Amino acid sequence: MARRKQILVVGFGKDQCTDLAYQIAYKVGFELAKSGAVLLTGGLGGVMEAASRGATEGGGFAIGIIPQDDKAKSNPYCDAVIATGIGYARDFVTANSADAVIVVGGGAGTLIELCAAYQSKTPIVAVKGTGGIADRYADQYLDDRQTQRVQSEGSAETAVKRALSLIK
Repeated sequence: MARRKQILVVGFGKDQCTDLAYQIAYKVGFELAKSGAVLLTGGLGGVMEAASRGATEGGGFAIGIIPQDDKAKSNPYCDAVIATGIGYARDFVTANSADAVIVVGGGAGTLIELCAAYQSKTPIVAVKGTGGIADRYADQYLDDRQTQRVQSEGSAETAVKRALSLIK
């Protein structure tokens, strides 16, 4: 049996997450569940919680990779939790575990994950219109090397389809 695709969803944490970003992240998680992919997130609140909720309510599987060493710190929608205990260095674990990344909004932590994914040439799809890092880097390169462009889509459904299509 082939390994299931693992899609990382990154974006605003609980303190910055807008209602729109939460709704779109939920839909991304739900669409990933329908596709049979495994959802990866940083396991905390905001976009991470919304995507996890969408995935589990859609019949999928959500893995939270949290910075703390206590699994109880994860959002309640994670089916499995990896408690790294390494702080936000876990952003490299999330990025390197993904076959593709979908960005919904986001701030500095999201940018770290994007840079780690970019360095390893993991496909990245930003959902335009969600604010933050997603809007800032949609259809852009992260540096002058131009190793890969951050793709963009305007909806959860098309972002999931694009991310899955970019996996080799």
